[in-house]
Amino acid sequence: MGSKSMFKYLLRRFIFLLVTYIVATTIVFILPRAIPGNPLSQILSGLSRVAQANPEAIRAAERTLMEEFGLGKPWYVQYFEFITKALRGDLGTSITFYPRKVIDLIIPVIPWTLILLLPATIVAWILGNSLGALAAYKRNTWIDKGVLTTSLIVSQIPYYWLGMIFIFLFGVKLGWLPVQGAYSQGTIPNLSWSFFVDVLKHYIMPFASIVVSAMGGWAIGMRLMVIYELGSDYAMFSEYLGMKDKRIFKYVFRNSLLPQITGLALSLGGVLGGALITEIVFNYPGTGYLLFRALTTLDYPLIQGIFVILIASIYLANFIVDFLYALIDPRIRLGQEA
Repeated sequence: MGSKSMFKYLLRRFIFLLVTYIVATTIVFILPRAIPGNPLSQILSGLSRVAQANPEAIRAAERTLMEEFGLGKPWYVQYFEFITKALRGDLGTSITFYPRKVIDLIIPVIPWTLILLLPATIVAWILGNSLGALAAYKRNTWIDKGVLTTSLIVSQIPYYWLGMIFIFLFGVKLGWLPVQGAYSQGTIPNLSWSFFVDVLKHYIMPFASIVVSAMGGWAIGMRLMVIYELGSDYAMFSEYLGMKDKRIFKYVFRNSLLPQITGLALSLGGVLGGALITEIVFNYPGTGYLLFRALTTLDYPLIQGIFVILIASIYLANFIVDFLYALIDPRIRLGQEA
């Protein structure tokens, strides 16, 4: 009976996520086309410089490109082709980097984004939750006030401000760290120790800016959750029974952690989108920076390709969280049947 209810629950969640995935990819298809401008203008301007004396050749090239990218077809035909190709794993050809395939542009930048965002997200989550729990445990002390005030200030600082402050302080003023890129210009990636040190130097500032800006939000959330749990019936009843504070806090911390784990899973599911502002500020070659270049040049296939992968990763993370929750707490799947 248990496995049957679990199967029904997961099937419903899968159908729901599939429907919302189609809706999300439809929006991704529509939005770039709503931006004014010609996506082929960059290629055509390059051709016009080469073939100024032959405008007919430029018009012929434009017709060829329109046909290749399917931009001259009705929107519903373009949409159908986009969906069917995406389901087959074909994300098309980039307009900006023509004739390179979109998938060949995305795959090389994914490792840089994962190396930067996965550790940064996890470190920010651990530090933020630890500080938030400590502040709640030491409520109304200088520790609580210090953590809360700092978290509020840090969480309200825009990403790009923090990044630029780091660049000015540690890159320009002190000259300790390089200010842009993932490694020095002219360096060929290899497995040597010197390349590792070079990557590490470029890594520190983007990593630190993400951790500092994200941990404030985690700390505030965890502090509120712990305070709420400390006021719940089971915590107060445990206190009346004479249970030690540390033991009560252990149970309270465990219960407060569940929503934060959900938030962590969703954050990890979205890391493939990259930290857009951070990657732009530091000129870091991740998926966020690639998306920025695609948006500025109206590269429809590249924009769609990045979002298709990003949305799929977020939905996969959602499905895993739903599965784990249903596995841990049977009330969730039984509640869906009621």
